[in-house]
Amino acid sequence: MAKKKVAAMVKIQIPAGQASPAPPVGTALGPHGVQIMDFCKAYNAQTEDQRGSIVPVEITIFEDRSFSFITKTSPTSVLVREAARLDKAAHEPGREDAVGSISQAQLEEIGTVLQVGDGIARIYGLTNAQSGELIEFENEVKGVVLNLEED
Repeated sequence: MAKKKVAAMVKIQIPAGQASPAPPVGTALGPHGVQIMDFCKAYNAQTEDQRGSIVPVEITIFEDRSFSFITKTSPTSVLVREAARLDKAAHEPGREDAVGSISQAQLEEIGTVLQVGDGIARIYGLTNAQSGELIEFENEVKGVVLNLEED
């Protein structure tokens, strides 16, 4: 079986379980001739259990107009906002008084990068990470969890 030729890669952030043909989904996939409702149904089914959060998705569109997609973890800013139980973030970050706070336990769920060098990142937290799991950082750099030892 021959490999399908990739025509495009599209990255968008959509509320979990709520994809519809309206923007941003329609405007991102329409120009590539993808069956938008097929994508919406598949995305909504896969993210139904995460309803209420923003779930980034990376969609690979093939020349025959078929597609595959991978869902990512929510952006860190969304995770922090949800942990602080805020509807929205500050209008002017750094210029306003703190609008919320999170506990140390909540921070550990999100994780903190301690050190990066020689292609290795030391991260504190991420208590739900499993060995061999692929994780993605904010700048779209990907990594594999190799060592779960505590320092």
